[in-house]
Amino acid sequence: MQFNPLARALAGAGILVTIGLALSACGGGSDAPSYKPIELNIAHINDHHSQLDAFAATELTLDGVATQVELGGFARQAAMFKSVAGTKNLIKLHAGDALTGSLYYTFFKGAVDAQMMNTICFDAFTPGNHEFDDGDAVLKGFLDELGKSTCQTPTISSNVVPAVGTALAPSAASAYLKPWVIKDIDGVKVGIIGLTVAGKTMNSSRPLGSTQFNDEVSSAQKSIDALKSQGVRHIIALTHQGYDADKAMAAKLTDVDVIIGGDSHSLLGDFKALGIATSSGSYPTVATNKNGEMVCIGQAWEYSKAFGLMNLQFNEYGAVKSCGGKATLLIGDSFKRKDAAGAWQTVSDTVRTSLVANLAANQPQVKVLAPDAGAAATLKTYADQVALEKTKAIGTATESLCLVRVPGESTNRSSSTAGCETANTLARGSDAAQVVAEAFLFAAKRADFALQNAGGVRVPVAAGGLSMNTAFTLLPFTNVLVEMDLSGAEVVATLEDAVNNHIVTPSGNGSHPYAAGLRWNLDMSKAKGQRFTNVQVRNKTTGAWSAIDTAKTYVLVTNDFIAAGKDGYTTLGVAYSAGRYVNTYLLYTQSFVDYVLTKGTLARPAAGDYSHQSVVTAAGVTLP
Repeated sequence: MQFNPLARALAGAGILVTIGLALSACGGGSDAPSYKPIELNIAHINDHHSQLDAFAATELTLDGVATQVELGGFARQAAMFKSVAGTKNLIKLHAGDALTGSLYYTFFKGAVDAQMMNTICFDAFTPGNHEFDDGDAVLKGFLDELGKSTCQTPTISSNVVPAVGTALAPSAASAYLKPWVIKDIDGVKVGIIGLTVAGKTMNSSRPLGSTQFNDEVSSAQKSIDALKSQGVRHIIALTHQGYDADKAMAAKLTDVDVIIGGDSHSLLGDFKALGIATSSGSYPTVATNKNGEMVCIGQAWEYSKAFGLMNLQFNEYGAVKSCGGKATLLIGDSFKRKDAAGAWQTVSDTVRTSLVANLAANQPQVKVLAPDAGAAATLKTYADQVALEKTKAIGTATESLCLVRVPGESTNRSSSTAGCETANTLARGSDAAQVVAEAFLFAAKRADFALQNAGGVRVPVAAGGLSMNTAFTLLPFTNVLVEMDLSGAEVVATLEDAVNNHIVTPSGNGSHPYAAGLRWNLDMSKAKGQRFTNVQVRNKTTGAWSAIDTAKTYVLVTNDFIAAGKDGYTTLGVAYSAGRYVNTYLLYTQSFVDYVLTKGTLARPAAGDYSHQSVVTAAGVTLP
């Protein structure tokens, strides 16, 4: 569809015209309503997941040399936001999943995240699915803390409607969650609508059953239409539903100009020069809306590592004329490189000074800056309280355990972990999820095999020492292990459920299955019911593998979350509802800790013990 700015302007102004009049007006255009051409700059982050500390010893390629740096950290984000504070017409946005993922959340349930976010003062925040991990009441506590500051950050979601009388709606449905916020920018109204991924939140988190999660696209259009009726012509969708869903949604909506998203942890832009080969797309990604007009899409990776800044120019018809910008990695000014013996050593002051200068002059996608002092001081008051628990050693990883959700996915969630540079391209998938499943099988003495969903394992594990922090960051939820009696046919159906869930709903890729004592061949290009073949079970006594018996009853151990049918595990949910399970009351994080303490060291499983023995992607590509 070709862009017709006059048609948009007339429609937006509520002027009814005939086709003939519209065509006549296109010739001269003198009668078309005009708008003040405006420039917007949007600074944004997403998916920080309670990862408030910087990532030490992160390997990047700087000036062509492998270099260890300190990457990210929320206090460094605060410094970056302050550094752009003078930018013209600036809007600051957070696209959700502020919570869950570190001991800061385990111990303080969002209070620290809220205080750190208040060092930035976002203009809007949309809740992600993980904001509901511990229910509406915990989310309310986080939002109460967010509201204590003078920032008064609006929390917006146009498709989430809590029931009146519940935690998020004590007196009205919009008490905590507004559908949108309107900003006055240089005398021009700019609307920001919020969207929270619906199916994934209902299936993968723990909101109240009475809290409604409506369709994302229809909710967005309803809000856009309401804003248009108030004279708003510039509309930003602040979403937490994933990069692919954002691109798909753009084509279905009228009058949306910008989509700032989260959920898929997508790194957008070209970072090959920094040694990060995987990118989900360009920054910004340019699409078109249902009107045929330009829509600019941005996302800024994960865990406080990156900062996005998008520049938009609007024309006199109120439409986007152009957009640009970039995502930037934030690093400290301390660098290490390998010496002749292969050991990492701090570089000299001369090399450090040269590196900083070269990066500033030649590499705009990385920014060297110190953490904000005020934000760092706020964080330290809590960091001291968790430091002792975090440092307790539990074992050693002899090699890196890479994190992958779906084998063959475009996002490499382990790109900054040495030894995981191509992990997302390999058939074996997630080493981390595989080892977690092995820990569950070790903990459940009665079980024949263990199952773990990819999204329940949160970070890769670098080679080296393992601590309590490793365990609680890897497995940050409050799940327990349950044992289920299932037929072999139900086990295969469960695997089919898990993969179908993320194929039908791409944002639900956390449902992808990993197992210990169970292996298979997977072809995602086929229809449901035909994707899994050569499913085999490992004998716990002999270690021998044999074909699963569809008529035999097996004992499966898994976390209580997917056992109850969450994340698309429908077959498990039916068995769970029928009472065919035993709750072990073993906290799944502690089970992993106990496994590491017993083993002493962790390594990747033998090739034959990986659940994925062969994988064909949905596009028909056979992975190595």
